[in-house]
Amino acid sequence: MATVGFVSLGCPKALVDSEAILTGLALAGIETVDEAADVTVVNTCGFIDAARQESFQTIEDLLAAGSQVLVTGCLGKEVELIRARFPQIRHISGPAQAAQVVDAVTKLAPGDPDVEYLMGPAGIKLTPPHYAYLKIAEGCNHTCSFCIIPDLRGKLKSRAIDDVLREADNLVAQGVKEILVIAQDTSAYGLDLRFVEREVGGKRLRSDIQTLAAELGRRFPWVRLHYVYPYPHVDQLLPLMNQGLVLPYLDMPLQHASTRILKAMRRPAAVEKVLERLTSWRERVPDLTIRSTFIVGFPGETDSDFEQLLDFLADAELDRVGCFTYSAVEGAAANALPHHIPERDKLDRQEALLELQAQISAAKLERMVGRQLQVLVDEVDEEEGITVARSFRDAPDVDGIVTIDGTEGLAAGDFVWVEIEAATDHDLYSRQVGRPLNFN
Repeated sequence: MATVGFVSLGCPKALVDSEAILTGLALAGIETVDEAADVTVVNTCGFIDAARQESFQTIEDLLAAGSQVLVTGCLGKEVELIRARFPQIRHISGPAQAAQVVDAVTKLAPGDPDVEYLMGPAGIKLTPPHYAYLKIAEGCNHTCSFCIIPDLRGKLKSRAIDDVLREADNLVAQGVKEILVIAQDTSAYGLDLRFVEREVGGKRLRSDIQTLAAELGRRFPWVRLHYVYPYPHVDQLLPLMNQGLVLPYLDMPLQHASTRILKAMRRPAAVEKVLERLTSWRERVPDLTIRSTFIVGFPGETDSDFEQLLDFLADAELDRVGCFTYSAVEGAAANALPHHIPERDKLDRQEALLELQAQISAAKLERMVGRQLQVLVDEVDEEEGITVARSFRDAPDVDGIVTIDGTEGLAAGDFVWVEIEAATDHDLYSRQVGRPLNFN
């Protein structure tokens, strides 16, 4: 029988698509292999140039190795481009099209439907067993000039709350303890559905982010919200944080702080209101952690614009920050703007921003020394004699870690209390002071 391989590229939203495809393949009696395969599915990313090049290179390498390749994901929306570059591709589909991919694979490598592969009620997950991503909507209604997500994934399309909670309950049954809520714009959840009500467990529930977050908080010890725009109704999430239903953590991609650049980006440009809102939120939730991402080197960005961004960071004292240099994504409106920035200047600005943020982060983490925190264990390294964990401040893969001195009695997925003993620019070091908590 032909073997089937799988390569997943891109963001957590693409990862969820990959999980759906792999689950569908397993239900069709097809097991994927890690080594070179006769047939390989590549779930591509097409958001920025570097990601596109990685996708192209992956496809090229697999074809050179003799595999039959099927392309799906964001880059799969560009059918003519892929066909022209790789005429031997066996199947092309866009994002969130798991059924089409599974059908195409079964034609090339038929599975054995009588074989039942063991997997949890939520299907196959590519994350560790103790945390998972939960995608609550597809697409986006914003028209940011640097972004082509609406072209790739369409307009906002929310899942009704009963559908989301059904998946959440399956994740609970599978042992997931931390749920990471994702969408292109999480805070817009339900808008397209006009916040339709559905019956769940004998209750009428509204399909909005506040109701959904509260219900998830009653199911999981940790609920973490990603990609939240600073809308006024986000204020209604703060009581959930104080009640312990949602982690005091918001991932809020702000992109810039110059009013002129934000307008060119077609982003909300009321920077003063953002600062006021952050101050208000921190007064109400003192431990609130704010993560954000920024773009430097956007067309027309002057030294003055960049200084405004640095001033904003100094004033806002954000906890976690990612920074990308502007990438001319094919099809994005910003490509037509004048005064593109030289690559060297982009990199210099990125370095300056990250240096400033490292100082801010180091100062904020130093204040954590001496505190006792509940952390979630990700990895136990017996050889090094340390345990790698995360606090409420830390999303996996993008934020810092909390290192625990010692491994005795600890396992991945444990909640444990630690005392913070030292801090670096982005990470914390601790010792265990409390036994693991069992939430099952």
